[in-house]
Amino acid sequence: MVITNKSGRTAVRATALAFSAALLVAACSSGGGGGGGGGKASQSTGAAKAGSGTKVTVTETEYALKLSRNSFTPGTYTFTADNAGTTTHALEVDGPGVSDVRTKNISSGQNTSVTVTLKKGTYKLYCPVDGHQQLGMKTDVKVG
Repeated sequence: MVITNKSGRTAVRATALAFSAALLVAACSSGGGGGGGGGKASQSTGAAKAGSGTKVTVTETEYALKLSRNSFTPGTYTFTADNAGTTTHALEVDGPGVSDVRTKNISSGQNTSVTVTLKKGTYKLYCPVDGHQQLGMKTDVKVG
């Protein structure tokens, strides 16, 4: 059965238009995927365009961080957290102009990246998984 309104449009056409508009609004407001054991990468203060900048590998084990470089100048860096351990890990960066920027949680054998712009100062890199920072998964990076 088709119902026609005063302007000659069918109720079916109006319903289809409303449904299409709802899909468009939902797609535009979607936050994207995080996945992988909890939480998406934060895009908080200090986050830069993903994949840009100098690449630095951060090897994560129980319970330590090892960086592929130890000298930093101001600029954009992509930190790749490489979980070489046996438990879930992640990487967070905090410092001047960078607050709560982190990767998603990753399982053993996985890696993920976070890109930040570092200014002159000291930054803390650490694993934000409960208790890991206190067990030694932290390091300070001086940018000069």
